[in-house]
Amino acid sequence: MSEQIGPVEIRIPEVSLVLLIGASGSGKSTFGREKFGPFEVVSSDFCRGLISGDENDQSVSGDAFDLLEYIVGKRLAAGRLTVVDATNVQPGSRASLIKLARAHDVLPVAIVLDMPEAVCRERNRNRPDRQNSDAVITRQRDALRRSRKSLGREGLRGVHVLSSPEEADAAVIVRERLRTDLRDQHGPFDAIGDVHGCLSELETMLTTLGYDIARDAEGRPVDAVHPEGRRVILLGDLVDRGPDSVGVLRLAMGMHAAGHALVVPGNHEQALISALGGKKVNLAHGLGDTLAQLAAEPTEFTEAVRAWLYSLVSHLVLDDGNLVVAHAGLKEAYHGRSSGRVRSFALYGDTTGEVDDYGLPIRLPWQRDYRGSAVVLYGHTPLSETRWVNNTLCLDTGCSFGNKLSALRYPERELVQVPAERQYAEPRRPLGDPEDVPVPAGQGVAAAVVPRATPATTPTAAPALPEPAVPVAAGDRAADELRLEDVLGRRSIETALHGRVAIRPENAAGALEVMSRFALSPNLLPTLPATMAPVETSREPGYLEYPTEAFAGYLAAGVTDLIAEEKHMGSRAHVLVCRDAAAAATLLGTPAGVTGAIFTRTGRTFFDAETTETLLDRIRSAAETAGLWERLDTDWLLLDGELLPWSLKAEDLLRGTYAATAAAARASLGAAGADLALALARGVEAAGEAERTTSRLGHIEDFSRAYRRYVWPVDGLDGVEFAPFQLLASRDAVHHERDHGWHLEIADALVAADPVTFRTTRRLRVDAADPASVSAATDWWLELTAAGGEGMVVKPYAGTTFEKNGLVQPGLKVRGREYLRLIYGPDYTDPGQLSRLRDRHLGLKRSLALREHALGIEALTRFVQREPLWRVHEAVFGILALESEPVDPRL
Repeated sequence: MSEQIGPVEIRIPEVSLVLLIGASGSGKSTFGREKFGPFEVVSSDFCRGLISGDENDQSVSGDAFDLLEYIVGKRLAAGRLTVVDATNVQPGSRASLIKLARAHDVLPVAIVLDMPEAVCRERNRNRPDRQNSDAVITRQRDALRRSRKSLGREGLRGVHVLSSPEEADAAVIVRERLRTDLRDQHGPFDAIGDVHGCLSELETMLTTLGYDIARDAEGRPVDAVHPEGRRVILLGDLVDRGPDSVGVLRLAMGMHAAGHALVVPGNHEQALISALGGKKVNLAHGLGDTLAQLAAEPTEFTEAVRAWLYSLVSHLVLDDGNLVVAHAGLKEAYHGRSSGRVRSFALYGDTTGEVDDYGLPIRLPWQRDYRGSAVVLYGHTPLSETRWVNNTLCLDTGCSFGNKLSALRYPERELVQVPAERQYAEPRRPLGDPEDVPVPAGQGVAAAVVPRATPATTPTAAPALPEPAVPVAAGDRAADELRLEDVLGRRSIETALHGRVAIRPENAAGALEVMSRFALSPNLLPTLPATMAPVETSREPGYLEYPTEAFAGYLAAGVTDLIAEEKHMGSRAHVLVCRDAAAAATLLGTPAGVTGAIFTRTGRTFFDAETTETLLDRIRSAAETAGLWERLDTDWLLLDGELLPWSLKAEDLLRGTYAATAAAARASLGAAGADLALALARGVEAAGEAERTTSRLGHIEDFSRAYRRYVWPVDGLDGVEFAPFQLLASRDAVHHERDHGWHLEIADALVAADPVTFRTTRRLRVDAADPASVSAATDWWLELTAAGGEGMVVKPYAGTTFEKNGLVQPGLKVRGREYLRLIYGPDYTDPGQLSRLRDRHLGLKRSLALREHALGIEALTRFVQREPLWRVHEAVFGILALESEPVDPRL
């Protein structure tokens, strides 16, 4: 009986490349299948089979390993654990895989199945699909034995050896997060830029941020606690230049140990580690002063400082990956990765290896090319002012040089600054030069510069600080670069409501044509109106759409609390209105005189600039009268509604299609009717045809009445009405989770303030589980449509709603019988046509409605959170691209 082996723990990084190493018959494939997921293992045998149809075909091994490395590279690029099932006994075969791991900045790990040769031979003989000779197994085991001692030197960061089948069976894979991975920590945080020994300013900042500072018996600060549980993030460069590096270290170490702060190291800490380790270092830039201060401290403290600094990791990924902090910043490909070059980038930035005229490294502006969704906070390069660049923010504002100390409250994105008490060091080059890069608009946050008392000693005069080369105008979106690669080609856009939404390349190309030729400037389009799904086709005699299907559909989804809203026959419009020109300049970066936009489903403006501003003035005044600016604490509103009359945008359609169709039909059918009447008078059997012609003439009159109901004369804006039914967003909030009662209350307030400009939206609350409520709502719809109304929209009363299968349709339109005559033709109610039209294939249209709604909310969320314009525009562009999907336009 074999000896019982206890569990053998094999600890591997959660994101890593695992090489299974062993001779044929050592059990690698079985081990991989039992210990890892089915898609985590990439097998060389399987790759041979993909190429030749035979896993044993050694003649295609070269191509098979090319394919294997391609697949491995794609998985590592996506940040997925990958296991390579191949013999891997030769250093050369391992070298290419280790190089691949380094290229993707993941750690390579080896699991060696060093089984007895007799075991390998026996297993090999029992394999009916493939048998290697005993000599092959001997050579493989010899190669493994010769290289086992050198595996660590090859670059493998962990080598785990299993020497018996029992050990392999008992092995337990333990996946460990990288120390940089703190995605489960959500804050709130207060990130503070480079302190550089300025202890007094750090204390002032902590107090300003609301922290209570704890002191030791000697009165030195050793901890800081926030009563609301906030935590500090220190972005490195704690030491050098300032007067009290030791005090800063003592406070930072205390807060870190107590769990009240997170810390990433800076390049100055790296130099201090080297100096404390006895290495020869340059004592410039304040390092000599820091070492002198430490020399006055007990040896135990200095040793504790060195151990603590050595324990800090290069960067941290926080808040589900939405926040990344690193001293010098970090490009997206390095987030959550581990390698020497990742650490170097985090400490020193992306440098060319050259120096500028001031003797400082020339750094490449990685921020300009950053396209990640995570906020990246960093320091390292002192600037005269903070600046958002593509969702990244540098918080080093040269405190030690006499400027100020900066912090950012996250997730609020509120900037807080305290001025330096004095200038402690002389900058080698003016702050902000030459690191100035264009500032994308829409990311500016109000800075709270906190004054403080002048210190008792006379401060050294601070150097004159130059203004940034590009002035930082909060909301100046023109400075935010848009690129074709952000929107063209096959796209996949992540949304909070509906997961990933795919965009076809051909649809993206169509959207580019519309957006570039006809649409408003992207900074005026925070979203676009999404399409709306039609109700399921009705079997009610004489009807194509009927309310009962809408109520039944929501009831089947488990949603019973509904609201039915009158559907106005107008043009769907979004109205973006700012309270004043200053608010527009801040939000949109618009020139004087432009305070918002009124746009269609394709992003086109409804009116010329002058007319737009006149209507915006009316809407703005109504919002003032209704008290909405104060009630919502906002200086801008984005309203969703219908602009009436329909003829305002559809005059060409009315004159060129509807009116022309009606006139031609009257003429032809009238003549045909007269001829048929003569024929009947002569005794010709034409009664059936005459009856059909009379019926068709009646349908034409119904058709004319249908479109004429939605047309009335306008003179400028006289006669123009806006029927709002939803407030999509305001400053700091997207309102899709508000119930529709709240939205209609806002609309009613605007109607009450200006009943000439605004039209009310009638509504009825419905309980889908109550037959009486459903019957009453159906009767209401019949009354609306009989009086010439287009129909109604049925929505979940609570707003955005989910069921077990995901997002519930935000609204279902139920159009009236006569209105549909405009859509499907005058004679669509004939029994034969109605029967044919009932096969409408609604699946794609409903899918589009969900995807466009999710993209619309995603765009607005990014806009409200002041993300870069390209991020907002990506989702907006996606809505327009989906409009090119091949779907029946009548739905």
